[in-house]
Amino acid sequence: MITEKAPLRGIFTPNIVPLDDQGEINEAELRRYVDWLIERGVHGLYPNGSTGEFLRFTAEERRRIIEIIVDQVAGRVPILAGAAEANTRETIKACEYYHELGVRAVAIVSPFYYRLSPAGVYAYFREIARNSPVDITLYNIPMFASPIDVPTVARLAEECERVVAIKDSSGDLPHMMRMIAAVQPIRPDFAFLTGWDAALMPMLLVGCHGGTNATSGVVPEITRKLYDLTIAGRLDQARDLQYRLLKLFDAMIMTAEFPEGFRAALRLRGIRTGVGRQPQSDTQQMALEQLSRQLQCLLAEEGFTDEPVGGCPAGDGVDSEQVARIVREVMNELRKRGMA
Repeated sequence: MITEKAPLRGIFTPNIVPLDDQGEINEAELRRYVDWLIERGVHGLYPNGSTGEFLRFTAEERRRIIEIIVDQVAGRVPILAGAAEANTRETIKACEYYHELGVRAVAIVSPFYYRLSPAGVYAYFREIARNSPVDITLYNIPMFASPIDVPTVARLAEECERVVAIKDSSGDLPHMMRMIAAVQPIRPDFAFLTGWDAALMPMLLVGCHGGTNATSGVVPEITRKLYDLTIAGRLDQARDLQYRLLKLFDAMIMTAEFPEGFRAALRLRGIRTGVGRQPQSDTQQMALEQLSRQLQCLLAEEGFTDEPVGGCPAGDGVDSEQVARIVREVMNELRKRGMA
């Protein structure tokens, strides 16, 4: 069993929630998906995150999702439960309930819709931390919610024992480095997780402890291996894997409205995801069909599925010399800073 104070380390999967033909939670398939992910090596699960479309479920459904996953996991891996609700009272209630269920920690997104100042963000998290019985991971996703700046992270880490980690999905490497530099001296136990798959390797190299990566919900074998290779210092192999993962990540996140690309790819791996709750126009549906073919080719390259009928185009259009040059420049800069 996972102890409450086990540190947050490794790859936590922000899982999609399979739906049935009526658009309701497909409990049997969700349970099968949980087992599928654990069998393929993810370190933990992160339900009710952005990839899990938490805003498209009711509060009761969000609680039911955590209940199902806690029951199915049965202590095999830690659970980082998304607990963000519309206000502090409801968020604290969610923290209390998920604590009773036995999750390792909760993740709470910075206030959204109303754009708050750093002082407002600090007050929001401080109120929750003072009343939460379970450890809290701050969730910084500035494209959707009020940003959490470095001084605010440092202040919360210093003042609030329950605030034990941050998940940052900005993809901003210097921002992550500044957070680590500001927080680690005052909270050595504090964990830093990246939510941006395109930069998983460099984020780990500068001091992140893991990631909440949507690709791990589709190709858990690759995301886990990338983590292991990087942590082990096998950087040439890790770099190759990072670029392979980048192609798949870009296709899933940039070619369709999030997270439909991930849902389409997961179907190709045999998980019955069902149709998402967000209605799709005819144009969007056609684009998803085209994306599915592209994703099938990318997954076929990794040996996870067969090529589509008619085969896949030769070559990926990547200038390998340019890629190698960029990688050398990044690695040289990291070495200068004593980080590689």
